[in-house]
Amino acid sequence: MPESQHLPAISALRGLLGDRLSTGESVLALHARDEAHTTPAMPDAVVFPQTTAEVAEIVRICAAHGCPVVPFGIGTSLEGHVVPIYGGVSVDLSRMNAVLDINERDMTATVEPGVTRTQLNEALRATGLMFTVDPGADATIGGMTSTRASGTNAVRYGTMRENVMALEVVLADGRIIRTGSKARKSSAGYDLTHLFVGSEGTLGIITKVTVRLFGQPEQVMAATCAFEDVEGAIEAVMMAIQSGLPMARIELLDDVQMRGLNIKNPDMQLPEKPHLFLEFHGSSAGVEDQVATFVEIAGEFGGSELAWASRLEDRNRLWKARHDAFYAAKALRPGAEGFVTDCCVPISQLATAIAQAKTEIEKSGLIAPILGHVGDGNFHLVVLIDPDNADELDAANKLAGALNMLSIELGGTMTGEHGVGLGKKKYMQAEHGDAYAVMATIKQAMDPQNIMNPGKIVSIN
Repeated sequence: MPESQHLPAISALRGLLGDRLSTGESVLALHARDEAHTTPAMPDAVVFPQTTAEVAEIVRICAAHGCPVVPFGIGTSLEGHVVPIYGGVSVDLSRMNAVLDINERDMTATVEPGVTRTQLNEALRATGLMFTVDPGADATIGGMTSTRASGTNAVRYGTMRENVMALEVVLADGRIIRTGSKARKSSAGYDLTHLFVGSEGTLGIITKVTVRLFGQPEQVMAATCAFEDVEGAIEAVMMAIQSGLPMARIELLDDVQMRGLNIKNPDMQLPEKPHLFLEFHGSSAGVEDQVATFVEIAGEFGGSELAWASRLEDRNRLWKARHDAFYAAKALRPGAEGFVTDCCVPISQLATAIAQAKTEIEKSGLIAPILGHVGDGNFHLVVLIDPDNADELDAANKLAGALNMLSIELGGTMTGEHGVGLGKKKYMQAEHGDAYAVMATIKQAMDPQNIMNPGKIVSIN
């Protein structure tokens, strides 16, 4: 759409927001992309609302002028979710960053969408409670809700799908609705809350989120365990899960990723073999039982003795190394950029999926370490490419495409936690079949003008 089409909306928005509307080149550029290798696209303006009422008025103005509206959190998404491919208005929610309520007895917190997960946990520190969803990046709660994020703790505590209890949402016509409640369950009609969880701003803009909290465990122990091959590590994980072991974190890093980790963290120097990074939560006695059981299981599948990180500073160092895996991967090829993709398969198919992924990596001629939340069948590739080499970018896209189709063929999904955005949209039909058309029907009904983050998830009009 030509920029001129959006000038009436931008003029009206300037009257509403004053200097909280920007058309400055540097501000527009910051909102033209996320962390994906998607071609950037500039919005025509960026607005910075401070209240739900302002968000509603922004949407009403944009609806009146047919102007696209693209919500923006902090820009950590990985599939081009926030790229305004049709221009319009980028709605930056960073100033809506208040922790509104912490209910210790109900174990819930209500926050505005710009609150980050780290900020929320800082606010919870004195309560003995914690927010558990941890995708690695210090993403906003609104963004995590919109992409149905998960992370390292999902195997025990669940993803955003399980942890969002209620929402406040501004719809495409400017109406404000509230979904869900603070009750732990409900059978009262359509589950609108979870319609918006994972909707990537295509159905409305989330302005409040109520999330489930958990008690901080009495005892936490972390460890690493090396295996001779990925298959052994995965078999150990499957056995642990089948045994009912309530592990908090089970992360897999392949031998290639471990080589990068040692380059990035020379003080660690772990064996360059496939590793599980583990964390156990519970009472002192409960953790001891979990550890004993896992040690026995790991031994059956060729696992090494566990290397412990029991002190807080050691655990923090271990998990920082895991969270910095992207930068560790880049250390394998200095100057390269990381092209990140993910998929999720049934745990029974995980070894097959990773073996085939390694075959595809070899065929691509690229370096691509593997890491993942193997407790729920989710793994990632960090494909290292020369940003100025179009052939390598093409090879990375083909590798990601092969992985997407493989995961679907194995009964899984092309994205376990990154979402659809622009990068994975073309695989939606293959994954969902006739159900994909139902998504378009929902989009058409709720956003008939197609102004809410148009071009993402489904296409209409």
